[in-house]
Amino acid sequence: MSLDHKTFGKLYLIPVGLGDSHPDKVFPPMNSKIIENINDFIVENEKSARKFIKSILPEKSQQELRLNSLNKFTEAADIPAFLNAAKEGKNIGLLSEAGCPGVADPGAEVVKLAHRFNIQVVPLIGPSSILLAMMASGMNGQSFTFHGYLPIDKKERKNELKHLERISAEKEQAQIFIETPYRNNKFLEDLTQNLHPSTRICVACDLSLETEFIKTATASEWKKIKADLHKRPAIFIIQKDL
Repeated sequence: MSLDHKTFGKLYLIPVGLGDSHPDKVFPPMNSKIIENINDFIVENEKSARKFIKSILPEKSQQELRLNSLNKFTEAADIPAFLNAAKEGKNIGLLSEAGCPGVADPGAEVVKLAHRFNIQVVPLIGPSSILLAMMASGMNGQSFTFHGYLPIDKKERKNELKHLERISAEKEQAQIFIETPYRNNKFLEDLTQNLHPSTRICVACDLSLETEFIKTATASEWKKIKADLHKRPAIFIIQKDL
């Protein structure tokens, strides 16, 4: 028997804070109203998801929450069933571990399936570390590429940085990366050592927090700047001008 798509619930893409800032500082009131009426969630980490929901709505019953975990341990065959509640007419919330669902996040697979099943996808407003860093970098906001993590191997990383630096100059395009927080200081060192001295590097960490730090300078200038990025969530952007 075919389902009537008009009775389907919606998939709300709910951004999560980038740290411990009070929700009122980074989320519009509408998000709270939507979360208040949802009990079915797809989350990257159950413990942190419950903590986030409680911070938004302290009075919301935790016992009534139904959470499906979507992370590197989730079997691909199990994911379609996460949308069953929407097929039954209930709204579902998709939460990232931090920032916006579906952007550098496993939630993109759920969103793809929602479109396939004709379930309406509704993105909500909230912080994206990639876009916040891009906004503050002073680099080309009309042409940029996010690469995620670069190779760990020293030689492979150097070659990839040189390659992306050339693309940046040829296309006048900003190149965006992330790194495991405890490797941040070493990554910045790799950037300053392997890039052309005039290539601009933006480091943006602890975005939207009281400890926020954003700085754009050339590779040669960064060698003189003291910045401890250890275990601080960070975005790195480079751009080489012609």
